[in-house]
Amino acid sequence: MSLQTQVCSPPSYEALVERDVMMPLRDGVRLATDLYFPALNGERVAAEFPVVLTRTPYDKGNSAATGRYYAERGYVAAMQDVRGRYASEGEFYPFAHEGPDGCDTVEWLAAQPWCDGAVGTMGQSYCAAVQSALASLDPPHLAAMIVTYGPSSYYHSSMRHNGVLELRFLVYAFSMAATSREAMADSTLKAALDDACANIWEWVRVGPIRRGCTPLRLVPSYERWLLDILQHVRYDDYWRQPGYGPLPWYDRHADVPTLYIGGWYDSYTRSTVENFVELSRRQSAPVHLLMGPWTHGGVGSPVAGDASFLPDGGLSDHEAVRLRWFDQHLKGLPTGLDDAPSVRYFVMGGGSGPQGRTIVHGGRWESAQSWPPPGATPTPMYLHADGSLRLDAPVDEPEPTRYCFDPSDPVPTLGGHLSAIPTPAGAFDQRNSPRFPGSTGTLPLSARPDVLCFMTEPLEEDVEIAGPIRARLWVSTDAPDTDFTVKLIDVYPSCADYPDGCALNITDGICRLRFRNGFEREELAQPGEVYEVQFELYPSANCFVTGHRIRVDVSSSNWPRFEVNPNTGGRLGADRRLRVAENALYHGASCPSQIVLPIVGA
Repeated sequence: MSLQTQVCSPPSYEALVERDVMMPLRDGVRLATDLYFPALNGERVAAEFPVVLTRTPYDKGNSAATGRYYAERGYVAAMQDVRGRYASEGEFYPFAHEGPDGCDTVEWLAAQPWCDGAVGTMGQSYCAAVQSALASLDPPHLAAMIVTYGPSSYYHSSMRHNGVLELRFLVYAFSMAATSREAMADSTLKAALDDACANIWEWVRVGPIRRGCTPLRLVPSYERWLLDILQHVRYDDYWRQPGYGPLPWYDRHADVPTLYIGGWYDSYTRSTVENFVELSRRQSAPVHLLMGPWTHGGVGSPVAGDASFLPDGGLSDHEAVRLRWFDQHLKGLPTGLDDAPSVRYFVMGGGSGPQGRTIVHGGRWESAQSWPPPGATPTPMYLHADGSLRLDAPVDEPEPTRYCFDPSDPVPTLGGHLSAIPTPAGAFDQRNSPRFPGSTGTLPLSARPDVLCFMTEPLEEDVEIAGPIRARLWVSTDAPDTDFTVKLIDVYPSCADYPDGCALNITDGICRLRFRNGFEREELAQPGEVYEVQFELYPSANCFVTGHRIRVDVSSSNWPRFEVNPNTGGRLGADRRLRVAENALYHGASCPSQIVLPIVGA
């Protein structure tokens, strides 16, 4: 879709708000909803309008500016606190109730005399998850959606990623508990939870979290939720609830016009693209995708970490993009979307390079009718024993590269796909820095003995990728279980600001060996046995320009983005023991470890 606004509703009204309307649910719980109405001369306009709905656990009062924006443009805006948060009744247990509660909300709004029967939804992160939850149950009056940074399956690529817990949700449980209704009503409880948040890295390091051993015990539903996601380590019925992502519900999902918005450095990158791909295959209504070079907290920002995507990587008016979608699909205005391509994505790379600490990575916008875009060919690049990364497969059988993975000294997370955790997200030179928790000294990560680096020669021509990225490794371990990580890096040549070059992270992923044959069962490893593992990294679009190198790093940890595998084979989320694992990566003719890149024009 074009980033430009066409024929959108002008601000023709005033806005009047009716606060804390208590909307009843099927089980008798009432949800507090602020309603923003179009008005003239201080009086509500007596007419029917389409409704735009945001359901949030983060205080509906923070959405007042958005509510007024849409009321002034001829919509009724409904901003609602979800069950158990702020002014709404009931108990908060994240995500579980959001499907039925959202359906009831849509149908209640549609039945009001000031609604014309069409309800659209919008929101980011949790406010995106609640949209997919209600859409999975297909309420009759849902008419359009804008899902920004939302899940496809919280098990496969959000709360967990290929079977590994994302620690941001441990942090999230504490931060949400500190803003809970219970904490707001009890200053002593609030102080205990605030102190836990202030010392969150101590709680993260001391894990696994145990029942009754943290201040979360003071808000039992929050503690229960955290323990559930820690200990439901297999893909079971817990993860198939509508609130945990639409993946099991795609065939029953509401067939309504939907815009998915994501970022290459968001924590939901893989989910956003997966939702677009799967639902555009199934739906008759239009499904569009907008992917920028953005982090979770920076929709439209041209900066992600130390990387700048100026001049073109920003989005000047995110609200105008959403308004255009609703004007087209709720009001039927001719905004030009009927003729717009389904996919609009930013190809990172090609900028002027380092300027001080900032890396001007640059990039450009491209359009396509599908994802991956036509012309993107899955192309294996092989990891050779000499540390090279090449298009030609190995022809001999060298010894594997072996390394020790000590879970008490994990590889630190230096940027990447992060949210809800106090460490910087985005693109950074992969060099230790005090900006990152767990990072010590100033050496590059490539200097660690547990990081295996494979790199091309300086490129003689540009290599552009756009689409899914997959690792295919042959590995072994002397432990009952372990993890393997892969990171894709764009390496800048040496310059005055980065004399040793700049290794800019593009994307990464992880797999847990016990889930090598599926996420419904666990199979411990046999010492020394060679296993083939395949797993998804987050998708991306990047141009590795002439003179740069493409690098792939393989290791066994990425902390605190992911929980650290204790290597014991014990019960995940509960085992208190640690052991060092000797892991091995194979790269011979019979075990050609590789990364599969979607090379455009390959």
